Amino acid sequence: MQEGALILAVCLLGGVSFGLGRLSVGNSTHEPVALCTTIPAAPVAQTATAVNALANTGAGQAQNTQKTSTQGQYVASKTGTVYHLPWCSGAKRIKDANKVWFDTKQAAEAAGYRPATNCKGL
Repeated sequence: MQEGALILAVCLLGGVSFGLGRLSVGNSTHEPVALCTTIPAAPVAQTATAVNALANTGAGQAQNTQKTSTQGQYVASKTGTVYHLPWCSGAKRIKDANKVWFDTKQAAEAAGYRPATNCKGL
């Protein structure tokens, strides 16, 4: 009989602990995790301009596909030293007027930026 009461007490204690744990995160203000993000494609005119710019750079030079007014896959600040993915917290703090966009990691690094350490996926 005592063993049954002990098992019942442990089960009740576990259930209460679980319920209190769930209640403690119920008022969380964290943003939900996004599993997928689509990045808008560059218009054809911008892509052609980037291709022409690359064609004029010559062999052996770094390819710089830096954009200042449209979005790409990576973003940095004009005054900063690191680049981010657009959905990283550091990228969200950059003012729109200071954003510099890159199509590739190589282009960002060729422009003198390094990957942000707090942005997973870089």
